[in-house]
Amino acid sequence: MAKYFLLLNLIAVLSFCCVVLAFEPSPLQDFCVADPASTAKVNGLACKDPKSVGAEDFFFSGLHLAGNTSNTFGSKVTPANVAQIPGLNTLGISLARVDYAPWGINPPHTHPRATEIITLLEGFLQVGFVTSNPENRHITKVLKKGDVFVFPIGLVHYQRNVGNGNAVAIAALGSQNPGVISIANAVFGSEPAIATDILAKAFQVDATVVAQIQSKF
Repeated sequence: MAKYFLLLNLIAVLSFCCVVLAFEPSPLQDFCVADPASTAKVNGLACKDPKSVGAEDFFFSGLHLAGNTSNTFGSKVTPANVAQIPGLNTLGISLARVDYAPWGINPPHTHPRATEIITLLEGFLQVGFVTSNPENRHITKVLKKGDVFVFPIGLVHYQRNVGNGNAVAIAALGSQNPGVISIANAVFGSEPAIATDILAKAFQVDATVVAQIQSKF
């Protein structure tokens, strides 16, 4: 019986460790401002000498500026993550401003390291995400000014401006470096390319269709 309880305790400890290691570790000091010049290889970025840290390490100006949406998708993401704000290192949070031209989209993508919560500041926005296999349920809603919506970590999601005017949103993400995997770019624009016959079979289309799509990336 004692061995049985010992085994249960071991499983509980291992489970706890796995949960903790799955996300960014909690800071063990007041801050760990990123030092991009460091050659140290760590999970994240090495810390700058605290004595050289100043207000600018925790500051970013730019989210008041509209992004240029004159592109294929009609949208522009302006990030405010650890690359722009070194003081975010180890703190597990970041922001982004997203601008949308009329009927512009932020195409289907995932954030492998973060849940996202988006607040619509102006316009009307259709948002949605798709649950994992085998259900692949599409959960979608149209947002108006002041509405908030959550995209769970790792799930494919998108936004589309469904108004005749511009739309603006602010997104908060649960990582200093949430990462972005654009589905179309990853599948059709990888280097080296995924074999055409593999994609043709996966999407159940002719290989010439796949080749045509790949040529756009």
